[in-house]
Amino acid sequence: MAIRDFAQTSDGIKIRYEIRGAGEPVALIMGFSGSGRGWGEAFLQLMEARFKIFVIDNRGTGESDKPDTEFTLGDLAADIAAVLDHAKTPRAHIFGISMGGMIAQEFALAYPERTRGLVLGCTNCGSSHSIMADPAALASLMPPPDMDRVEAARRAFSVACGKVFLNSEAGQAILSQAIAEMGNYPITPLDTLMRQGQAVAGFDSFARLGQIKSPTLIIHGDDDSIVPYSNADVLHGAIAGSKKHTLKAAGHMFFWEVPDETVRVAGDFLAAVK
Repeated sequence: MAIRDFAQTSDGIKIRYEIRGAGEPVALIMGFSGSGRGWGEAFLQLMEARFKIFVIDNRGTGESDKPDTEFTLGDLAADIAAVLDHAKTPRAHIFGISMGGMIAQEFALAYPERTRGLVLGCTNCGSSHSIMADPAALASLMPPPDMDRVEAARRAFSVACGKVFLNSEAGQAILSQAIAEMGNYPITPLDTLMRQGQAVAGFDSFARLGQIKSPTLIIHGDDDSIVPYSNADVLHGAIAGSKKHTLKAAGHMFFWEVPDETVRVAGDFLAAVK
């Protein structure tokens, strides 16, 4: 049975989280604009069958508080620590995707003693050494204020998902179901999107990556239009002893597109971490 609760940060922000499953703890950190539900049920159910997962709404998303104040990705990493504190979990595996992968890097650097295994999905190390996406693709993630919510979602998914997934009947069914379920939980405000964008723009971990000592897996789809696949090579080269797994023909939403392979590879990696 899932446990749902709120942790409070040092600056008084309430962060909503859910615990599912049993076993070794894994904190799941979502990316730009998404709440914890953004991982998708197929992925979450596979993960909770193997681990005790923490499904977290970043501040400004889902059911967490939404203050219109500036924050850094380091602040969001501290929010994850607050969740683990509240749940009396001193040490956990950390699995972040996209912006969540950047937060995961900040967590591993700030809390090395609390980071068991580290999985970095479809992410980069900041603008100084990253390979940037086509600006038009990134613009699709920021809908005009007056755009219909469903239209905005389909526009974002059209670049966030890989072409094989988008062109498949199963992929379209998954997207239609996800869009239909959007009304079941709070929409991420435009203010949050702006604050997240500022936080990502201020992030750069490249010079610090050598300090990451936790066993690290870099997992990335080779048809990613949002964070180009070459970024996986940059991270792999900078984090000593890291491993890399390529998800063939998968896009930025690989955890929706190929959840079985994602959980098998990441799960086997984390299970082997001592």
